[in-house]
Amino acid sequence: MVEEDRYCVDVLTQIAAVRAALKGVEKLVIDDHAAHCIEDALASGDREDQRAKFTELLELLDKARG
Repeated sequence: MVEEDRYCVDVLTQIAAVRAALKGVEKLVIDDHAAHCIEDALASGDREDQRAKFTELLELLDKARG
């Protein structure tokens, strides 16, 4: 769009749409991580794995806030 010299507002609108779509995918991946990886760690009873998965989730959430 930039190379086509499109109107700046149109370019910014598309950037916002892409950003929103990526946030949606990010949320799905975080939800999947919580539903599967963390749930499996909790069910395993392995405290070290539980801590590791919880730490991963906190790091993901921190990056998501970005």
